[in-house]
Parts: sequence; C-alpha cells; structure tokens
Amino acid sequence: MTLADQLHQRRAPAKVRRVWALVRKETYQIGRDPSSIAIGVVLPVLLILLFGYGLSLDVRHVPVAVVLEDASPEARELAAGFQLSPYFDVQLVTSMPHAQELMLARQVDGIVRIRPDFARRLSLGDAEVQLLVHGTDANRARIIQSYARGAVGQWMARQAAEGREVAPGPVVLRERLWFNEANESHYFLVPGLIVLIMTLIGATLTALVMAREWERGTLEALFVTPVQADEILLGKTIPYFMLGMVGLVLCLLAARFLFHVPFRGSVWVLTGTSMLYLLVVLGLGLLISSAVKSQLIASQVALLVTFMPAVMLSGFLFDLRSMPAPVRLITYALPARYYVTLLQTVFLAGDVWGVILPNAAVLASMATVLLLLTRRVTRKRLT
Repeated sequence: MTLADQLHQRRAPAKVRRVWALVRKETYQIGRDPSSIAIGVVLPVLLILLFGYGLSLDVRHVPVAVVLEDASPEARELAAGFQLSPYFDVQLVTSMPHAQELMLARQVDGIVRIRPDFARRLSLGDAEVQLLVHGTDANRARIIQSYARGAVGQWMARQAAEGREVAPGPVVLRERLWFNEANESHYFLVPGLIVLIMTLIGATLTALVMAREWERGTLEALFVTPVQADEILLGKTIPYFMLGMVGLVLCLLAARFLFHVPFRGSVWVLTGTSMLYLLVVLGLGLLISSAVKSQLIASQVALLVTFMPAVMLSGFLFDLRSMPAPVRLITYALPARYYVTLLQTVFLAGDVWGVILPNAAVLASMATVLLLLTRRVTRKRLT
C-alpha cells in the first residue's frame, strides 16, 4: 500500500466525522428555529388544503386530434367545424392508434373520432361522434367537452340552415375522460402542489439559512478549521434534503387519504424524480446564498428565481400552450416545468417512459450543473 493510499484512508474517516458534525449542527438549528419548522412542515399542509380545495382553473386553445374515418361530405364538414372553431387547434389524422399516441405524448388533449359509418347512421338518425379527453386536468377536460358539444351543435345548425333534414338529436356524443374518470380538479392540482413545496423548502429555506450564517459570522468561524468547502455544502444540503423528503411524504399522504388522488405509477419513480428536483432547488438556494449575504436580498431573489416561476410558468396553474411563444421558450429553462410533467404523468397516467425519461434526464443535468457550480463558487469564497 502506497503512502498516498494510507493518507487517504486516514483522511476519509475524519472527513465523514466533519460532515456528520455539520449535519448534526444544522439539524439542531432546524429544530430550534420555529420558522424552519413552519416552512418545512406547517406550510406544506396549508398549501395542500388551500390549493386542493379552493382552486379552479380556466383554459384556452385546446389541441385535439380529429380522426376522420369517413370520407363523406357530412363527415368532412363536421371535421371542418372543429378546424374553424377558435377554441381548437386541430390535427387531422386517419387512424385511431395514431391519435392515441398523440394523446399519450401529451401533444393533444382530446380525440374527436368520426366513425366510418357516420354518414349512413346519420341518415338513420343515430349517428355518433366519439370524444376522448385527457383528464389529468379535470377543469380543462370539462371545457373541452363543452367546446366539442358547441362545435357539434353549430354543425347541426348549419345543416338545418342549408335546408337539409336533420332529425332531432341525430348525433350522439359519447364522452370518456382519460386518466381522471372522476373529473375532479384536485386530482390535477394536488400532484402539482408538490412542486411548490419542494421549491419552497429546497430553495427559499436554504437561501435564507445560508444568508443568516453569513450575517452572524458563523461561516467565517469555519474558515480557520480543517473543514472543506464540499463538506460545508454537504452539511447544509443533507438536513434540508431530508426536510424536503418529509414534505414529499406529507403531500403523498394528503393526496392518498385526504383527496383520494389515484396513483397509477411507481413509488420508486416518483421518489427518484422528486430527489432529482430537490437537488436542483437545493443547488439554486445554495448558489443564491453564495452570491448574496443578506437574508432580505436572499429571500427576494429566491422568491423571484424559484418560487414565482414554479407557480406561474411551470404548467401547474396555467397551460403552457396558451402562453405567447417567447414565454414558452423561457419555461424550458425552468426545472419546475419538467417536474410538473413528471408528477402529473406518474400520478394519473402511470409510468409512461416516453415522458419520464426525457424530463428526468433534464433534471439530472440541471442538478449536476448547479451543484458543481455551487461548489466552485463556495470554494472561491472560502479560500
């Protein structure tokens, strides 16, 4: 065994002891700080109750796939009614499997199926138009249903205005909600609420605590000790990582036993993606605290950089497709966008790997870059 190996073995236990001491110190600090407990435990419960029971949404510009299986003039005119409607962005397809793939990939939120025997059954007075709606957002699903009824009703009115015989109620619209059969809005909101809680605990609380350490001079006291920059970062990260996981557990318990939200995916997938996002927001919080040393400035910067974008631009409250193109481009730089997509998919649709893997890869890349950047900045300030 070389001398370098012997020194490494001697240093490793000391490094672990130093990190463990910092973790214990930070854990005691969290326990003695009422604001940390309030943000990490009490506020998640309040947010779950507030958003789960009191929030409703509205949407515009609904992407739908119109499956035109009948080439008759009546069927084409009905499809044109959806295309000309200001409430729909229509993709014309000719096969139901293709439309289902678009639905699973979240490229469309609804499927309007005009069956091959539409014209024949229309002449008999019992034609049907099938409507499938992506039900992860119950409020959006209800609006899609009403828009579809309006489009069919306008088509019937045009038929009557042109002097064509239309039997009373010749077209029956059969509806089905995918992934949210109960048509409950909190099935969509409660999973998205985890984004806010993880962001609040990971970024805002971490930035405040580190800034407070700078103000009190406790970090400067560590400069004369053998503690290294990465050890300080680990000592700060691990307790708040665990606190964030506590918030996640609270959300899962509330979703399951309070709001009865269905969970169709894997617990391991949800846990792994949540850990990735928590590392991202922890890195953001530590990076903010490395740039500013005032609690007031750190809280304002953390609010503007992490929490507000998570509320407004992640897809949690507002559909991203309804936003202007420049704003949509900005959302691709926000980690909350990818986490919202992952949560809604895992909770309501299941383990759809075509959605999970790309979004998880983006979060993993963001976490790696942010943590490496934070370590570099902190090392510069500690040396």
